Amino acid sequence: MALPTEPVTLSVEQIRELNQKLSTLRHDVNGKLGLITLALGALQLKPEDGKRWMSIMGEQPQKIVADLTQFSAEIEAALRITRP
Repeated sequence: MALPTEPVTLSVEQIRELNQKLSTLRHDVNGKLGLITLALGALQLKPEDGKRWMSIMGEQPQKIVADLTQFSAEIEAALRITRP
């Protein structure tokens, strides 16, 4: 990872945009974690639906990592951080 050699200045609009993306990320991750919690509750009530709920729960961590990776890339771009 290569950090910028000079100070990076962000405009108010860029900061607002990053803050909005962070807010969206928080909302999306919370939703995915909520889905896991819901699936666990449903699994306790109807164990016979276990295969379906396990599949749903199993997909969520990958989706959360994808969301975090995308946000990280946007932060790096805004701050002019490069990767080899």
